Amino acid sequence: MCWPHLPVPIPQSQEAGVKYFLLGAFATGFVVYGTALVFGATGTTSLSGIFYAVSNGASILLLTIGAALILVGFGFKVAAVPFHMWTPDVYEGAPTAVTAFMSSGAKIAGFAALLRVFSTAFPALSTDISDILWVFAALTMVVGNLTAISQTNIKRMLAYSSIAHAGYILMAFVPYGNQEVGSVSVAAGLFYLVTYVLTNFGTWAVVITLEKAEGKGLEINDYAGLAKKYPALAAAMTVFMLSFIGFPPTLGMVGKFYLFRAAIAGGYNGLAIIGVVTSLISAYYYLRVVVTMYMREGDPTIEREPWLGVTTAVTAIATVVLSFVPQFLFLLASTAIIR
Repeated sequence: MCWPHLPVPIPQSQEAGVKYFLLGAFATGFVVYGTALVFGATGTTSLSGIFYAVSNGASILLLTIGAALILVGFGFKVAAVPFHMWTPDVYEGAPTAVTAFMSSGAKIAGFAALLRVFSTAFPALSTDISDILWVFAALTMVVGNLTAISQTNIKRMLAYSSIAHAGYILMAFVPYGNQEVGSVSVAAGLFYLVTYVLTNFGTWAVVITLEKAEGKGLEINDYAGLAKKYPALAAAMTVFMLSFIGFPPTLGMVGKFYLFRAAIAGGYNGLAIIGVVTSLISAYYYLRVVVTMYMREGDPTIEREPWLGVTTAVTAIATVVLSFVPQFLFLLASTAIIR
């Protein structure tokens, strides 16, 4: 598969690489030190072994500190506030195809590790960690959405969008230790993670299609006139923007329904309200892209790469069609949970 590779300015790309390397190494240090503390408290690094060690009277204080440090490292990987500062600069500075992979693949890996480690090894610490997760989720949703409003570069806007959606996924994870709703909440988080990645991948395919040499064509204003000249591409981008908002009939609407239901079932009504309000706020900057495509005059040019067209079409169709049969995906998310 040959993705068009249009380089960004070299100094900007180098700055992004250095930032990600240094901050990534720093975050990894937190994970390593946290793992060492967990091993000191339990005598094992096996997830199931940690769970049984806690049940048999392991040092809760040492274990809690270790789990908190691991949470910091994972917070960096998923771009949760306040560990998000690298995201907009790295997303903008990296080649767009690489950014697409980072915002999708890295997000899946980070959340898969976070959900697996904490739901399997640390359910007994949920009382101590849930309040921290609540704050992380609320801050991430608020900061991500409010900051995205002022962005004029599509890559930076999607970077803050990625931060905001990390907050939505964290919202479902807050009640993970509640035996009555824990499995459902983790399944809701996994379901929304798949929803986000599917929509996000299609969005970045459109961005790559419109990008030009030396990072040109990445301003939201560059999308003016897209609906008139390339109506199918504009329609696909509209589907993705509506899915990010959570507007029917898209998979994003179903995903947010599961998220809010899990938060409410866990007793976190305030967090669900924050999620609803920030979703309404996000409509401003997502619909701005749609308005620019349909309501403003312009003469955009695109990169005619077959694989980009296929990716855009498949993800757009799947985003709509799967919203009518979401039970299959939710069942897969539920059965993926291993305790």
